[in-house]
Amino acid sequence: MRVIIEPNYEALSKWAATYVANRIIESNPTPEKPFVLGCPTGSSPLGLYKELIRMYEEGKLSFQNVVTFNMDEYVKLPEDHPESYHSFMWKNFFSHIDIKPENVHILNGNAPDLIAECEHYERMIAEAGGIDLFMGGIGPDGHLAFNEPGSSLSSRTRIKTLTTDTIHANSRFFDGDLSLVPKQALTVGIGTVMDAKEVLIVVNGHNKARALQHVIDGEVSHKWTASMLQMHPHAIVVCDEAACDELTVGTYKYYLDKERGNL
Repeated sequence: MRVIIEPNYEALSKWAATYVANRIIESNPTPEKPFVLGCPTGSSPLGLYKELIRMYEEGKLSFQNVVTFNMDEYVKLPEDHPESYHSFMWKNFFSHIDIKPENVHILNGNAPDLIAECEHYERMIAEAGGIDLFMGGIGPDGHLAFNEPGSSLSSRTRIKTLTTDTIHANSRFFDGDLSLVPKQALTVGIGTVMDAKEVLIVVNGHNKARALQHVIDGEVSHKWTASMLQMHPHAIVVCDEAACDELTVGTYKYYLDKERGNL
């Protein structure tokens, strides 16, 4: 696992966006062989998306031959609802770049058969050649996508009932009204994410410090599902100083020295 420690959220967002942009450019994608990008929602990747948009606007990056697969979507929330992940992605990213609408894939939380929808999503990922780079964030409890504590570390795309902690955390997007927060979601599994050629996770803020400690310095455990990234051959965690508050001094210095070329 590679761990990048930046001083603040702005810096970590720029580092992550530059990495993603370089991977797309280096792959020289074509219509026949597009770059397949996994996309998260939530507050953590907003800075990353902003930087990717800026690079596109400056003519440094094109998404014409990029195919995307989002991590998750709420169940029984209309796609045009302002808090649906469809709305989130078009508002914060897709509508600002040159991606082709037909290249965007987001789970349908209103599908008549949710199990079939999840199975179809896995098939589409496979048919696209797998995900080249899966971006993501983690929750304060170490969850990745909606793979909350207790989720199988080999799980695939499926229906998940959200925990009380997640419902409370997401209530800020629903005017604090818990009754308005969807209780279920469709999500890619930990196994789905682990199949990606690369995974890049952004982690910011003191409220993610305990999760970050478990993810990079703890044991691999279904209680902290993102800890499974320790087993990925090409996983990168990009974090800010505040998120490092619970790392040991030794771990913190190790990763700084490693990036400076001292190890």
